Amino acid sequence: MVVRQETRPGAGAADEPPAFVAAVATMRAARLRPEIHCEEMPAPQRIAPFAAALSADVTVDGEEVGTGRIILLHDPLGNDAWDGEFRCVAYARAEIDVELITDPMLAGVGWAWLTDALEAHGATFHMASGTVTRVATESFGGMADDSAVAQLEIRASWTPIAPFDGPAGTELGPELDLGPHVEAWGELLCTAVGLPPVPDGVAVIPSRRGQRGSGT
Repeated sequence: MVVRQETRPGAGAADEPPAFVAAVATMRAARLRPEIHCEEMPAPQRIAPFAAALSADVTVDGEEVGTGRIILLHDPLGNDAWDGEFRCVAYARAEIDVELITDPMLAGVGWAWLTDALEAHGATFHMASGTVTRVATESFGGMADDSAVAQLEIRASWTPIAPFDGPAGTELGPELDLGPHVEAWGELLCTAVGLPPVPDGVAVIPSRRGQRGSGT
């Protein structure tokens, strides 16, 4: 997987903190389902000193049914709002059945898809926050023959943490592994578009990174 790394003006690859470099490497190692076509995207440069970003589409039978992005932010000095030095920011959008748009449980279920996926993949985190938005579109007049469509949008952020503290009396703990967080984001995308979960014991064959659709 190719991940573009963005830094504030004046910073270069030589200035990237080792913790950030290592975290981005674990993002590259994430294994995503073959329905997910993932590639690099420009990361925001004004939110944090260092950032890396991925975007993805979910394609089923040649049709794009979902899209999303995940961004890793890093501030070596820490950020009080994050309660940490790293922050994951994720977005997922999926086409859903129009009948589901009025379900009062839908927003809560959509948020649970994210938190359940993070926990299932062993992605330890805290300070999670976000929104779930339901959007329905109906056409009129000359477009009245077009079918109504509905979408679910999930925006979330959380602070990834190492699964356990370092040895007593030391300042260094285990390296932060972003692989489970990226894989949980991928699972969120697939769940939102209605793909069934991968059965237990079945290995996930990762998609070809940086490619969209079977014809590219």
